[in-house]
Amino acid sequence: MKKRFMMLGILLLSLLMVACGGKKDASKGKDAEQVLVFNLGAEPKTVDPQLNSATDGGIVINNTFEGLMRMNAEGMPVPGTAESYEVSEDGTVYTFHIRENAKWSDGQPVKASDFEYAWKRALNPAVAAEYSFQLYYIKGAQEYFEGKAPLGDVAIKSVDDKTLEVTLVGPTPYFLALTTFYTYMPVREDVVAKKPEGWAKDTTIAVSNGPFVISEYAPSSKIVLLPNENYWNKENVKLDKIIFEEIVDQTTALTAYENGEVDVLREVPQQDIPRLQLEDSTFSIAPFLGTYYYIFNVNKEPTNDVNVRKALTYAIDRKALVEQVTKGGQQPATGFVPTGLFDSEGKDFRATAGDFGISTTADIAKAKEYLAKAGYADGKGFPKLTIIYNTSESHKAVAEAIQEMWKKNLGIDVELMNQEWAVFQDTRHVGNFEIARAGWIGDYADPMTFLDLWTSYSGNNDAQWKWTTDKKKFASNKEYDTLIEKSKVSQGTERDALLYKAEKILMDEMVTMPIYYYTGPIMVKEYVTGWERDILGTWYFGNAEVQK
Repeated sequence: MKKRFMMLGILLLSLLMVACGGKKDASKGKDAEQVLVFNLGAEPKTVDPQLNSATDGGIVINNTFEGLMRMNAEGMPVPGTAESYEVSEDGTVYTFHIRENAKWSDGQPVKASDFEYAWKRALNPAVAAEYSFQLYYIKGAQEYFEGKAPLGDVAIKSVDDKTLEVTLVGPTPYFLALTTFYTYMPVREDVVAKKPEGWAKDTTIAVSNGPFVISEYAPSSKIVLLPNENYWNKENVKLDKIIFEEIVDQTTALTAYENGEVDVLREVPQQDIPRLQLEDSTFSIAPFLGTYYYIFNVNKEPTNDVNVRKALTYAIDRKALVEQVTKGGQQPATGFVPTGLFDSEGKDFRATAGDFGISTTADIAKAKEYLAKAGYADGKGFPKLTIIYNTSESHKAVAEAIQEMWKKNLGIDVELMNQEWAVFQDTRHVGNFEIARAGWIGDYADPMTFLDLWTSYSGNNDAQWKWTTDKKKFASNKEYDTLIEKSKVSQGTERDALLYKAEKILMDEMVTMPIYYYTGPIMVKEYVTGWERDILGTWYFGNAEVQK
């Protein structure tokens, strides 16, 4: 059963959009500098592996750092900085052997202690890593983070400079995939100590162990990468430079692409998709494992009332949104976990879990019923709400459509407010909102990557739905925590049942309003080959070439 479950995850991740390799044209010689220009969009909030929680920062990190394992072009975790590993018979102890020639960009050897330091740094409450919960699979990790056990109890051990031993709470079939994720990537303690809050952006001190290094960091402008001359696999790195442009406006970015100033777009303006599908052969819609949704702040009126949350959720027409607004082949979302993930019996999780009464079109009668239960029959007396979203033409278009639906179907008014990306992330994280745009992209191919987001100890639970012992609030979240924790030490159908029940609690509470399941409209020039983009939206250019 364990092997079957793991293979299902691997098969899902193999649905990649990968360019068809290509050999370097020897006739061009070394004088033909290979420069790739990629539009990242907004400036990443951080490029620190343990502090990052966003896709944009993750793309930079994935090309400058390397975990013990790395996802290959087929979407399978293969040896990265670790050349080999062993797993105990019971599936709980992993022993990784780091390559002898693995080095940091300054020439120092990569050691097991660098991984041990990085992982324990992510668990340090003082560091406040939003993804700390991603390491709770490790024995003693959650207890340390919660102050219930000393750091020494965390089962991460540097046996010697090149051997790392990790003991898990229970068998975790996707643990190798987790080690490819940026939170699990190594950092050097001596470097972080020089500038704990900004070392990763400071090119005078930053070091990395992946195929590229950051050579220039120009805030709100661009990030420039050069090859890491000390990377263990440098012989296969073809690019001479990567320029991550930070063009926030998608229309401006598309113009730059069409003018030949940008080689790769990871996002495309929604209004241009129909035209591009007909006119541009470099446009494609890639698979993308993620959910686009709105968060309700359950601590603020009136969204602290579940009846209000349900009224707003049932009142929107998801089918109209994806067909008339987003136009990128998205699927209307009727649950939080997206389609394409499977349980231990090979059943699609979304199909088995059901739709929780959410229709793809607006259920106006049901929406009005819940609004009346909340004391706002026909919208009378309903306070004015604000939807916040990060600056983007696409997010604005969705917000405007939903604003109109709520006005028409419920008779209520909402205001819209956009914020720059870094500011928006902070606003949402501290709970200074009533309704906020959000999107969650899977970190690995398992329903857990969508469900453990909403535990009370998750650093990404921006809905503020968190069990508190002092005020005895959100007992439903306490039960949710228990289900997620039990599932981590369970297997097979027992684990499935726990995860299905957890999502039902989440949706009964309507902490989020699912809107649609992502697809990835992208554009890549035909002369760019060897690039890799997986279903999780992670781009890798360690094998890419630019052959103009």
